[in-house]
Amino acid sequence: MTILPDPQTTSAVLILDGSEVSLEQVQAVAEGRCQVVLSSAPAFLERITRGSAFLERLLAEDGVIYGVTTGYGDSCTRLVPSANMEDLPRQLYTFHGCGLGEVLSHEAARAVVMVRLVSLCRGYSGVCVELLERLVWLLQHDVMPVIPEEGSVGASGDLTPLSYLAAVLCGEREVLVGGERRPTAEVFAELGQTPYRLKPKEGLALMNGTAVMTALSVLAFTRCSYLTQLASRITAMAVYALDGNPYHFDADLFAAKPHPGQNRVAARIRADLHAASTPRNSARLQDRYSTRCAPHVIGVVEDALPWWRQFLETELNSANDNPLIDAEQEKVMHGGHFYGGHIAFAMDSMKQACANIADLLDRQLAQLVDVRFNHGLPSNLSGASPERAALNHGYKAVQIGASAWTAEALKLTMPASVFSRSTECHNQDKVSMGTIAARDALRVLTLVEQVAAASLHAACQGVELRSQLQDTAPPPADLQSFVHQCRTHFPPLAEDRALERELRLLCDLIRQRCWNLYDA
Repeated sequence: MTILPDPQTTSAVLILDGSEVSLEQVQAVAEGRCQVVLSSAPAFLERITRGSAFLERLLAEDGVIYGVTTGYGDSCTRLVPSANMEDLPRQLYTFHGCGLGEVLSHEAARAVVMVRLVSLCRGYSGVCVELLERLVWLLQHDVMPVIPEEGSVGASGDLTPLSYLAAVLCGEREVLVGGERRPTAEVFAELGQTPYRLKPKEGLALMNGTAVMTALSVLAFTRCSYLTQLASRITAMAVYALDGNPYHFDADLFAAKPHPGQNRVAARIRADLHAASTPRNSARLQDRYSTRCAPHVIGVVEDALPWWRQFLETELNSANDNPLIDAEQEKVMHGGHFYGGHIAFAMDSMKQACANIADLLDRQLAQLVDVRFNHGLPSNLSGASPERAALNHGYKAVQIGASAWTAEALKLTMPASVFSRSTECHNQDKVSMGTIAARDALRVLTLVEQVAAASLHAACQGVELRSQLQDTAPPPADLQSFVHQCRTHFPPLAEDRALERELRLLCDLIRQRCWNLYDA
């Protein structure tokens, strides 16, 4: 894999040659910041071609190959007449066209296509080069399959959602293009593309894999990683606004419990607060846990990110369909690499750890609005004049909303991976539920982002109100600068106003990773 600048655009160009791809590169492709091309290196093209050539020779010599001359799953004992073999891949994606629920976003669909392409480029799937070129074409022309979210149990891979990718390649079903949902055949005709005819093994190669759960997990990882930084910044703002003890984040203190991620979070908050070493005897003793223990909550996520990355990048760069084709040693290997257990475990743990961040921020917000705990700030952080104080309620309803979003996030932390169901006539009698786990994680992340948006809005108000109090030092420079950046998007809250639009804007800005919070 090579990355080159594209002279025609501001995007990078990723050349796929079967070598490893990072989560960040998949994210860049999903967001349209990176274009994809297939390597023209002879060694790469030969490796792909050898797999499909070996299958053709095996078919001629042995006459029986699973999924090529047989039915699928528990139907593997049923032989398909040679006259019908070419129709078998179409049958596979046709009968799997039963997905329901909401459809994947355009960004998620791009990630799915990219993840499946990366896996097939490994050279163990018995596909031809033209199929890879067709997947690249979809990305280059931004023609994305309409993929329903629901219907996968995460083994035998993401069969039902990936059937929509296979069908689109063949000119069927619908695509997302230019923000519209349109018939694939119509879009292909406009762009001069012909429907592809799948070779005997290619239906399985496209569908029998973990591309959907992996793609969604990549998007979740990116959002989760950003939230740990944002939660660190909001915590520092809350500590200042609450007139809290900045020495709870002392470097020597955290050296005594050396979890690396936890220490990074403490260092961020310490730097934001410009807190030097703890004095001999601090005037302010112990703050409540939602600020004092913030590094211990956010740090769990920060420390989990490396092993989540390991799980996701290994899955991303794997051959995960069945059977695999080893053209070098000339053997067909039947196994269960479509099983999404690693993805399921990573996503189940991510949603639990991230929901805890929502709970943390919600507790900080509860302190900020409550005159019993906010050390002299106005009730509900209202910025109204004394004459109007009785009429205005500040962030009262926002805190209620944050509590509701937090409760929903916490409710969704039940692990999906333990709910295996026996399916497909008990052939698929133990399944991963990886795709459900990934979808759950994304929903939890959306709720956490909503709590973060509410907390950020209120924390800006709290910082400014605190700085206006007599005998209060101005906010540290980094916090002051950040509040100024936020104020370009929403003003202080004086008289009550409906905040929905501003909160939705903040959610979008968080999703887009708008602020460069800390240097890498």
